[in-house]
Amino acid sequence: MKVSLKWLNEYVAVPQDVKAFCDQLDLTGTGVEGVESTGDAFAHVVTGKILTKEAHPDSDHLWVTTVDVGTCNVNAEGAPESLQIVCGAQNFQAGDVTAVAMVGAELPGGFVIKKSKLRGVTSCGMNCSSRELGLDNDHSGIMILPADTPVGMPIAEYLGKSDTVLDLEITPNRPDCLSMAGMAREVGAMYQVPVEDPLAAMMDALDGTVAGDPVEDSVSVQITDASRCSRYSARVIDNVKIGPSPDWLAERVSAAGARSINNVVDVTNYIMFLFGQPLHAFDYDKLVDGDGKVQIIVRPAADGEEFSTLDGEERVLTSDMTVIATPREAVALAGVMGGLDTEVEDDTTTVLLEAAAFDRAHTSRTSRNLGLISESSMRYERGVDDNPVADISAAAAALLAQVSGGTVRPGIVDVTESLIQPYELAFRMPRFCGMMGADIPRDFIVDILERLGCAVRDDGGDVLAVTTPTFRPDLEREIDLYEEVLRLWGMDRIPATLPAGRGRIGVRTAAEHVADVINDTLRASGLNETVTYSFVSDEDLELLRMDVSDLGEAVRLINPLNADQSVMRRSIVPGLLRSVAYNQRRGVKNVQLFESGIVFFAHEGKKSPKERKRVAGVLAGAMGDGGWNVSPAPFDFFDGKGVVESLARELALPKLRFKALSADEAPHLQPGRAAAVLSGGTELGWVGELHPLAVSAFDADGPVVAFELDVNALEKAARPARDYVDVPTFPAVSMDVAFVVDEAVTSEKLMQCMTSAGGKLLEDVRLFDVYRDEERVGAGKKSMAYGLTYRAADRTLTSAEVDKAHLKLVKKVCGVTKAEVRG
Repeated sequence: MKVSLKWLNEYVAVPQDVKAFCDQLDLTGTGVEGVESTGDAFAHVVTGKILTKEAHPDSDHLWVTTVDVGTCNVNAEGAPESLQIVCGAQNFQAGDVTAVAMVGAELPGGFVIKKSKLRGVTSCGMNCSSRELGLDNDHSGIMILPADTPVGMPIAEYLGKSDTVLDLEITPNRPDCLSMAGMAREVGAMYQVPVEDPLAAMMDALDGTVAGDPVEDSVSVQITDASRCSRYSARVIDNVKIGPSPDWLAERVSAAGARSINNVVDVTNYIMFLFGQPLHAFDYDKLVDGDGKVQIIVRPAADGEEFSTLDGEERVLTSDMTVIATPREAVALAGVMGGLDTEVEDDTTTVLLEAAAFDRAHTSRTSRNLGLISESSMRYERGVDDNPVADISAAAAALLAQVSGGTVRPGIVDVTESLIQPYELAFRMPRFCGMMGADIPRDFIVDILERLGCAVRDDGGDVLAVTTPTFRPDLEREIDLYEEVLRLWGMDRIPATLPAGRGRIGVRTAAEHVADVINDTLRASGLNETVTYSFVSDEDLELLRMDVSDLGEAVRLINPLNADQSVMRRSIVPGLLRSVAYNQRRGVKNVQLFESGIVFFAHEGKKSPKERKRVAGVLAGAMGDGGWNVSPAPFDFFDGKGVVESLARELALPKLRFKALSADEAPHLQPGRAAAVLSGGTELGWVGELHPLAVSAFDADGPVVAFELDVNALEKAARPARDYVDVPTFPAVSMDVAFVVDEAVTSEKLMQCMTSAGGKLLEDVRLFDVYRDEERVGAGKKSMAYGLTYRAADRTLTSAEVDKAHLKLVKKVCGVTKAEVRG
């Protein structure tokens, strides 16, 4: 949800420090996903006073002006200095105040102001018309502002266009925060400051707009299924004139993320954003039956019933969907979208205003099955309080009459099947303080609960009697009240203590120990732990180019939140890759992330999906920024391999090895930079550089190194500790050997042969050189040089013993791999 701080500030005092405010929102459970300054569109555009106006020496219609912009332009000594601007407008005189776009300003349409010469005269800016600033279509001349306008003021501030808009992540259990009034209440509780309720004043305005016959004489409402609609109300506004909204209304609607359409539609959106109550405006005359009256019926749709929504699409409905209808036809999808045939148009003169409460489940299924996710459906599926429907309808009718010049028919048609009832809960003070581990003051607890809308009766004993507000469906139990007090008190203020217990000794399981080692090792390797969604798009693995033949079927959700979260993930890597792209778009070039989580696989004939725990990581960019004497080395395959080797060392995995993967075996990885990770004969996972096409499909910048390992397999292969090896007391003998082999022979194969042939005397094998030369080595050949270390634990080796062991090693390698020893 988008929240305008300028709008919010009308109801509650918003802190001036936006960053600190956002941090506090995060701490209290409302995530801040983005911060936007609306005045940025007018950057480097200020008010300026035209000091002189002289004719251009080489033009009969241009003027050379000097413009005072105050301290926005200063000389080398820091004193204000006027700008010379060539202007083609004819509607101004010296002494006028106008809007000045200085060098560096970017006007609508991507037009950037630069220092230039117009017919030989230098111009350092532009005196702007309102159309050039995107304010309206007036291009008759430059803007002439009042004479007392301050000079050098940002035009966004002068026009009231300067605002900060927060993009908030509202959790599904907090429908009350999907409104400005709800957010004002939340901020008031966070900072314990007064909050103004706009509803009462708006309702009072209705009295001055009422005229005509009672609405009950011409409108009736029938709800055929109370489980689908608990309350439906209708008001009628006559003598409406459709037109543009007042500037303040259009500005509020735009700040909330909607497009200003006309005064009637904007009022319904404004009320929805303000109070969280969706409304719909019908053209009354299109609903009227032959008897001159309107009969509204809230009913289930018929299977196969066709309906045209406001977006012009023809929809085929099912009986699980709810419609608003007349006896003739359906006119709206309940809680989702209105119908094309009854929309408010330029010639509309009478409006029927709907305010209702529809069932959450039916609304959610309707919007998702039809692919229609609207602001209204989002609120209904989270829960709309049906108690204030009539009051909010009155406020909306009064405002609609005010901006359209209309009059409201007396009364309201209000059919109520049931209303949400508050919960009566006991708040036990000793239990709360004992559970929280802190003595939170009683006065604070009472104050917070009341600021959140609860009614609190405090008789001075150990128990508070609390009545929860109906707009908070998440407050059902005593523990819910505890959570509200704690999150606003601040969990960071709770002292850390050990859990209480008598005679109990806790022991971590082997799986928990492995999980700790994995997390600690990956963090020590420079990776940051993250959490991504388990619900993903069905196209994720296709975009990643991953072979899904061995992954089973996708587990599909019956009621997904949206199309991009329709199945359970079968790999963690796509989510991490999206996190890489997210960071890169925000200027973070070096991204190292890992996540441990569950992946899900379905199999035909199986009732339940199979779950496996995986750990995956991604490395993009470099380990750090370069310096004056060194350039950063971008991550490659060996960085990912090194992370896996570190993890294997800490888990004491036996016989770790890497097996090269072909393009067919791992199409999601770069050929030649991909490997399977094995411990003995058990495959643990894979590591490699992701294929460039896979990286670009997720809008990330490559190269990106990734790995994904099966945690269950790691748990089985891990050993409690590595074998102890005593410090050697006898000297070692080092020897080098170079083998010329075919390109197809891998270093792993050679090392296996050497380790097998060397026996107990061969202590270490290390590859230190790979050499290719068609003339010296041969076409299709390569020379691989190894350093060998021989040592006996109980004696000093003789030359004869070393020569014998070395000869045996060379003979076996040559016999198995057809290698030749390079001289």
